[in-house]
Amino acid sequence: MPRFVRALAEQGAEVIGVSDVPVAQLGDAARYLSRYVKTDSSLSDEARAHAELLPVLRALAPDQIEAQWEPIVLLAAGLRDALGLGGMSRDTVLGFRDKQLMKERLAAAGVRVPKSARATPGDELRDAVERIGLPVVVKPIAGAGTTDTFLVRDRAELERVVASVAHVPALIVEEFIAGEELTYDTVCVDGTPVFDSVAQYFPKPLESRTQEWISPGQIVFRDPHAQPELAPGIALGRQVLAALGMQTGFTHMEWFRTARGEAVFGEIASRAPGAKLVDQMNWANDFDVFRGWAQAFLDGSFREVAHRRFHVACVFKRALGRGRITQIVGLHQLRAALGPHIAEEALLPIGTPRRDWRNTLLSDGWIAVRHPDLATCRRMMQTIVDDLKLYAE
Repeated sequence: MPRFVRALAEQGAEVIGVSDVPVAQLGDAARYLSRYVKTDSSLSDEARAHAELLPVLRALAPDQIEAQWEPIVLLAAGLRDALGLGGMSRDTVLGFRDKQLMKERLAAAGVRVPKSARATPGDELRDAVERIGLPVVVKPIAGAGTTDTFLVRDRAELERVVASVAHVPALIVEEFIAGEELTYDTVCVDGTPVFDSVAQYFPKPLESRTQEWISPGQIVFRDPHAQPELAPGIALGRQVLAALGMQTGFTHMEWFRTARGEAVFGEIASRAPGAKLVDQMNWANDFDVFRGWAQAFLDGSFREVAHRRFHVACVFKRALGRGRITQIVGLHQLRAALGPHIAEEALLPIGTPRRDWRNTLLSDGWIAVRHPDLATCRRMMQTIVDDLKLYAE
């Protein structure tokens, strides 16, 4: 995240970037780096990247190491261990990365988690589904977002999923939890949240990733502590952080709220959320959470003030048709109706090729709005969903 790198540099840190791409591909982040190390090996190949980077980092003698991409959090933790640096150990981080180990550790601590089992594609997957019982959710053990994630409701769907996940080396099969899906996101210092935020997905990500016509939306709530119905999820989140040994950094947890109001754990990652959620936190609070995160990372403080002023909705639009964007309908009317409440408008311009909606939640652009009243914010979100159309051909 270039804005985290910027915030570190603004706090006076000397920031050394490490990646496996040419520096020209770093974009705006490169200007805040004092030095850049490009690896020959892919950072996603943990063993090779660790072997290549360890002598380089010994010579550079960094004070701290932080990963900005979920697939490399274990690499960063292993390098911290090898160099004797502070921060979470590889074993602790593994509890945030391996979804089955995560649930086993939380269940042992008394956290309500869905029934689950580890499996490889094929017969192991079928056996795990038989033990847990339909419906189930199948996803990668070390996945991120909803890539290769499937809801299985019957035997026919199971066989289609078995074929679809044949390339995934390790899977987790989970009991399907009916209910709303929300997040609990934090910046922690020594395991204690110094800032937290709750968001809700509309609809659940598993649904929006399977239906192209859906315009996914999400709302970051103004002050989650002022909404009693969110209290069980916040309590669950803090129990999870303690059980997994969270120390200092950003976390992104997803949880379910059942029709009875029960909070059930989904999963958690020791990284910042994606898909505009961090920006929505900034718009909700009129502050810079990247700066606060950098402060927490560097000296264990969080000097940003969360003003808790707005509920913030973001809607990701998917064009109808294939090819390039040819028409945007309803945008002028939307600007006239919602103008002062629009926090950001970032739709693909006419003539731009469509993005692959299966591979990015950002889809063909987004509009974010904010308002101090939740019902009003939800109505504005629905207006964007219903009245704004993008077409492609």
